[in-house]
Amino acid sequence: MSIKNEEILLVEDDPADAELTLMAIAREKLTTNVHVVRDGAEALDFVFCRGSHAERKFDRPPKLILLDLKLPKVSGHQVLRAIKSDIRTRSIPVVVLTSSAQDRDLVECYRLGTNSYIQKPVDLQKFQDTVRNFGTYWLQVNQPPPTAAFLDSEPGAGT
Repeated sequence: MSIKNEEILLVEDDPADAELTLMAIAREKLTTNVHVVRDGAEALDFVFCRGSHAERKFDRPPKLILLDLKLPKVSGHQVLRAIKSDIRTRSIPVVVLTSSAQDRDLVECYRLGTNSYIQKPVDLQKFQDTVRNFGTYWLQVNQPPPTAAFLDSEPGAGT
């Protein structure tokens, strides 16, 4: 794989899990541009270009959000709900990357609009393989949403 400069937002409060994810992304040369936030409130500030991330612009959303569920301040479910309910951000692919194997989390995440739900493997090699597989798909195979997908109007409005 070749390194791309596509921005990934990693929302992970566990430093060890964040480091493993970053190492796997670097090992697979998926991107050099990963922004890490440690809680749900900061994730929302980053995505919605507010607070300490007010300098960001909506015209350059992250190409992918990797979202843990069990986060301080604002839960991953609430972050997912906010992203997928706003027309400006709903097209951003969100991959839930969590240790939760609970059916209720899986069901709720898909109801809220997650693009993928991945349970974190415990084995290091399996974890690296998982990151390689979803990274290859979301950053190299998947056609990203065009800029028009993030505009503040519904498709076909005014026609």
